[in-house]
Amino acid sequence: MFAIINIAGKQFRVEEGDELKVPLLTSPEGETLKFDQVLLTNDGKKVAMGTPTIAGASVSATIIDHGRDRKIRIFKKKRRKGYRRNNGHRQGFSLIKIGAIASGKVKSTEKPVDEKASKEEG
Repeated sequence: MFAIINIAGKQFRVEEGDELKVPLLTSPEGETLKFDQVLLTNDGKKVAMGTPTIAGASVSATIIDHGRDRKIRIFKKKRRKGYRRNNGHRQGFSLIKIGAIASGKVKSTEKPVDEKASKEEG
């Protein structure tokens, strides 16, 4: 079973037991979190899509570690002007381990067909 969840504005495809690097979370290491913004679940037989999220669905995860990613170099230069700027940045991240995926209720996204409207169009 897998799910697509939203964590800090980014979407991740997760399965039970996965370890992910996500944007830095404020919770301490070892704490268990519950992510409620589940966009899609798939258990191999049935796919559930939310509009935009699935009501009642959640994914639990445990924070393993916090860290900083590798350094990114930003170099700006304008030729023949003597303008050079060198800058670096290290993005913070949290390493999480996915626990259980709980699927919730899904509303039907199918719209009823209006026979009068379809006759007028055709």
